[in-house]
Amino acid sequence: MSRLTLAPWTYGFIVALLMWIATTAYAGFSSAEATLTAALTFGAFSVLVGTGQMLVIASGPGNIDLSVPSVLTLAAYVSMTVMKAQDGMILAGLLAAIAVGAVAGMLNFLAITLLRLPPIIATLAWSFVFQSFAFNLGGEATLKPPAMLSAFTQWRVGGIPFMPFAVMLLTVITMLVLSRGIWGRRLLAVGQSEPAARLAGISAGRVRLIAYSLCGVAGGLAGFLLSGFSGGAALNMGDVYLLESIAVVVLGGTSVAGGQANAVGIWGAALFFNLMATMLNTFQMQAGVRFVLTGALIILIVAIAPRPRVA
Repeated sequence: MSRLTLAPWTYGFIVALLMWIATTAYAGFSSAEATLTAALTFGAFSVLVGTGQMLVIASGPGNIDLSVPSVLTLAAYVSMTVMKAQDGMILAGLLAAIAVGAVAGMLNFLAITLLRLPPIIATLAWSFVFQSFAFNLGGEATLKPPAMLSAFTQWRVGGIPFMPFAVMLLTVITMLVLSRGIWGRRLLAVGQSEPAARLAGISAGRVRLIAYSLCGVAGGLAGFLLSGFSGGAALNMGDVYLLESIAVVVLGGTSVAGGQANAVGIWGAALFFNLMATMLNTFQMQAGVRFVLTGALIILIVAIAPRPRVA
């Protein structure tokens, strides 16, 4: 008799569902909708930066981008500076944020290839540079967003936030690119075996350059939208995404060894993190206890989730 085996990426969704039920039961069923809505809204930002990080991690062993928080912050400051809280400058601010992210991704890749630095060192070094630029632009002040941008990030359709659905569309596009797109297939081929990919005529350098650039663009876009949602650009706005952008990718089913990516699984991991924070806050647990339980839950999920079979 064959037993039912769940895919590893589904465990994030299952645990997130259990935490939502536990939080609702403790706080009252009237809080169910608000709790889920908040998790989806904040989870959308985690998914956005996680999707970019996933592309980098999938490009091969050792590839990672630790500059995501700084790129997010710098893009937020640059876009807010360009817009000057004027609704008519929103498009210019958006393009500026995307440009900052793309350039940051390229600089990360060039440091890795030209200077032959490990990705973890190159991206960490650039993160200090990007954070310094952000500080010089805004100091410790919070740069306010245009009213229209704030309204867009909090827009609801029939009482349901629009932003999570917009990011879900990005997830669908990413899935199609990875499964059917030429570049997506090349990315996974390079991640699985760079020598084999080169023999097949694939330029590994070009593939990784695009991956790092797209990761930067995702961070820049997240900074632009998060500024509108949170009320402006601030120096510490990207700190939470340093480890979370990596954790949601790994818990979402993407292999740290490269060559395998799971875009939809990032949603389960993002909901897990956000609902876990809500649940622990609802139970009024102290910060130290929350950190211990967070680490324990992550270890438990990774331990019980079945590994993909190696052919």
